[in-house]
Amino acid sequence: MPQAEGGYVSLEGTGANNNGQSIYQSTTEPTGPVSVFESVKRAIGQVVGTNNAHDSDDLLNNGGRQPVIIGSRDRDKTGKTLNTKMPSAPAHTAEEARLLGTMPVDPMDDIELRSVQLQFPHARGSIIDSCDQRRVATDKGEILVAIQGDTSKPAILTYHDLGLNYATSFAGFFNYPLMRGLLENFCVYHVTAPGQEEGAPTLPEDYVYPTMDELANQLLFVLSQFGLKSVIGFGIGAGANILCRFALAHPDKVGAMCLINCVSTQSGWIEWGYQSFNARFLRTKGMTQGVIDYLMWHHFGRNPEERNHDLVQIYKQHFERGVNPTNLAMLINSYIHRNDLNIARTPTGTTTTETSATTLKMPIMNITGALSPHVDDTVTFNGRLDPTNSTWMKISDCAMVLEEQPAKLAEAFRLFLQGEGYAVGSLQKLGRKMSAVSQSNSSTHVELSVK
Repeated sequence: MPQAEGGYVSLEGTGANNNGQSIYQSTTEPTGPVSVFESVKRAIGQVVGTNNAHDSDDLLNNGGRQPVIIGSRDRDKTGKTLNTKMPSAPAHTAEEARLLGTMPVDPMDDIELRSVQLQFPHARGSIIDSCDQRRVATDKGEILVAIQGDTSKPAILTYHDLGLNYATSFAGFFNYPLMRGLLENFCVYHVTAPGQEEGAPTLPEDYVYPTMDELANQLLFVLSQFGLKSVIGFGIGAGANILCRFALAHPDKVGAMCLINCVSTQSGWIEWGYQSFNARFLRTKGMTQGVIDYLMWHHFGRNPEERNHDLVQIYKQHFERGVNPTNLAMLINSYIHRNDLNIARTPTGTTTTETSATTLKMPIMNITGALSPHVDDTVTFNGRLDPTNSTWMKISDCAMVLEEQPAKLAEAFRLFLQGEGYAVGSLQKLGRKMSAVSQSNSSTHVELSVK
């Protein structure tokens, strides 16, 4: 019989006619005031009939299991539900869930994620905090030099590419774990071209931006400021061209160079035309989408988002927010008006009364990415170098080697320095630590050739 409000009643099947068959079944269930949920169920049963009400009751209760959301992909053309789901693990009944204090779960039910958006970082870890930034006065104005490491160690001098600065060009590479170990034996001097640092103010209207040769001559003031007799050059793109000019003018001050995507010739008509339009837009309209697209092609080649979507977004945000358009236009103008390096390979044993062609005398590692738009330029540059002290390397599956293949570049740079006698003992110990990482990346193909 119904008891008072909040009491209990006997379940069906526990009377005299049951013969004790359900002695192990649950014997009670709580009763009380009819809830709104029960009222809705009864109303549905009265409207649609007994059978349909039973179906509705099954739909609402679902046998104590969690309801399953059926999407359009789970139905055929007639609207009938397809049995395409994987079999689910058995779940607790509703009463067992109440007794155990747990919610009924079905871990094998399909889950469809909706409205999932990829969040891109607004700021990227850089080497700014770990560097001592100095302003060095030159004959063409001040330039920013960031010092990373112990100044008593051998010096590595870096120079960045178009649209970047020392932090955006080398932050990812020199923060790479293998390179941090390498820096224990060297001190890095990061040079930034005039007006290209993060948040730089617009240069005065009457300021005459240095030419490529004058940018190279500014490095003399850097070496004099910090008392450096010789440096190891590390440049990319436009920075590599500047380091070559400095090495040609002062070969005794450069012990070796690692150059990435270096161009040794003057600009062609297509490059000159595109970059002239870019410089004009940067002065008049600021950083337009066309300029950003060209800079992305310059650094990453074609279809970079297919390789690393996050990295592409980071650099796009930098071009949009972290670059002074007017200052970049001045640097681009100097770059497209560069002259040829006028170097040529001199065959060994050539005898001639004329002055032999000049080339770079120090050891050079000439690197490019297989997907870079500057592969042909590096091949031309390699053909003008002395084959006895130069190496051309093409790393596959990348265009911006510093960011896309830092492990391979770090290993090649370590071997290059070790071959030239820099910190041999320390680099050999570091090499043993790097071997494990190199073996894990052994599937990456690296092409080496000396011509």
